[in-house]
Amino acid sequence: MTSFAERAERFVALHAAGCFVLPNAWDAGSARLLAALGPVALASTSAGAAWTFGRQDGAITREMAVGNAAAILAETDLPVSGDLEDGYGPSPEDCALTVRAAGEAGLAGCTIEDTTGNPAAPIHEFDAALARVQAAVAAARGLGRPFVLTARAENFLHGRPDLEDTIRRLTAFAEAGADCLYAPALPDMDAIRRVVQAVAPKPVNVLAGPRSGLVPLAELAAAGVRRVSVGGALARAAYAAAQEYGKALLAGDLPRFAAIAPHGAINGAMRGKAG
Repeated sequence: MTSFAERAERFVALHAAGCFVLPNAWDAGSARLLAALGPVALASTSAGAAWTFGRQDGAITREMAVGNAAAILAETDLPVSGDLEDGYGPSPEDCALTVRAAGEAGLAGCTIEDTTGNPAAPIHEFDAALARVQAAVAAARGLGRPFVLTARAENFLHGRPDLEDTIRRLTAFAEAGADCLYAPALPDMDAIRRVVQAVAPKPVNVLAGPRSGLVPLAELAAAGVRRVSVGGALARAAYAAAQEYGKALLAGDLPRFAAIAPHGAINGAMRGKAG
């Protein structure tokens, strides 16, 4: 098994080598399934992790989230980045604790959001958000090995379509030492280009593509994007398929099950006997 430090070094190098996709696994089995397809790295997903525990997105603890990401990590030799939400607490020290836990688990990196968990005021004020990123960066540097700290500005996911404030935050996070910058749900390619230019030469992660319409990976790469993830989309697809086939079963539509991938197509990606 490749060491955690070696995987982290590979993850750092990926961000300097062009644009790559970062599939989001949600448990050990999905990690093996996705790894068999040949990606260069994996990430966890907060939504997928929560659903694995039968919880809503945002309703699991730091220990549960890090444990889920560690289970993904254990199944492959790939670098794994953890989707660790808001750092599981409002304070800078909460973010630092989360980063240290991620590092101790062997993750090659993690994301920290500027969200509060409070629907009435979903985004931390600028100074508080910056202090949280500064603490996360300090914790990452204290790990004694490479670690890609991705700082997220969540305005567009929480009803605050303010591109100027989003860029202000990402620029400040970059100056504070964040290794990668991420603003999910940017509205269009122009906004993506502006974010990339604002934080250059730091790499930018994009969530699938702009809200105005998804585009091919090559177009994102041409805009300067270095990393593309899909959040909970793969987990959502898997759960939606189970939901739809469950409806078909309860409706008595057994012939529909003939369209499901054969047992061996999935089983072949999994481990053999425990031992």
